[in-house]
Amino acid sequence: MSILSKKAVVLLSGGLDSATSLAIAIDQGFDCFALSFEYGQRHVAELNAANNIAQALGAKEHRVINIDLAGIGGSALTDKSIAVPDVPSEGIPVTYVPARNTIFLSYALAWAEVLEASDIFIGVNAVDYSGYPDCRPEYISAFESMANLATKAQVEGQYLKVHTPLIDLSKAEIIKRGRTLGVDYFTTVSCYQADNEGRACGVCDSCRLRKQGFVEAGIEDMTHYK
Repeated sequence: MSILSKKAVVLLSGGLDSATSLAIAIDQGFDCFALSFEYGQRHVAELNAANNIAQALGAKEHRVINIDLAGIGGSALTDKSIAVPDVPSEGIPVTYVPARNTIFLSYALAWAEVLEASDIFIGVNAVDYSGYPDCRPEYISAFESMANLATKAQVEGQYLKVHTPLIDLSKAEIIKRGRTLGVDYFTTVSCYQADNEGRACGVCDSCRLRKQGFVEAGIEDMTHYK
């Protein structure tokens, strides 16, 4: 099968990294099926952004799945009684959502099997990431190994690949790559506590890394700030 006719499920949060990951997958010739989640996060502005990004970049389909990670809590992103830090912290930050990428990738795996797709794209990054254990290359490798044991498609010989095109890139390199592929970062929402209009707080870890990335890339930061 030609790569031009291959399908990929792309996890799309509405943020800078996932938008770039989608653009890369499309540039590589995949028919992309974007998958987002309303999981009990602090705001849904990122989901509005994801919808706009999927349409702008040409995803074949965009689905939003509802799951209740707020019912479990344990993260500043799903429990409003836990404050989002406005200064860098050591270790794994309170914005880590327990098992989030494992859950998201599992849904992506299920949809990939239904679509008869052999590829999943996720925009994790091990350089400028915030200390999340489920953004590490060894985690992705372990999930991919599990995925190729877990489903009917893989047992019948359809090998599944989890692509992490941003894993070794700095935030500045990600921004530069996305710009060459036509990503409009003005439409993305990265902030952990954006308001309903998608305006960013400017002080959380995600905002800090994003602002630093634009500075290092030498590209004007058009982010909406409160």
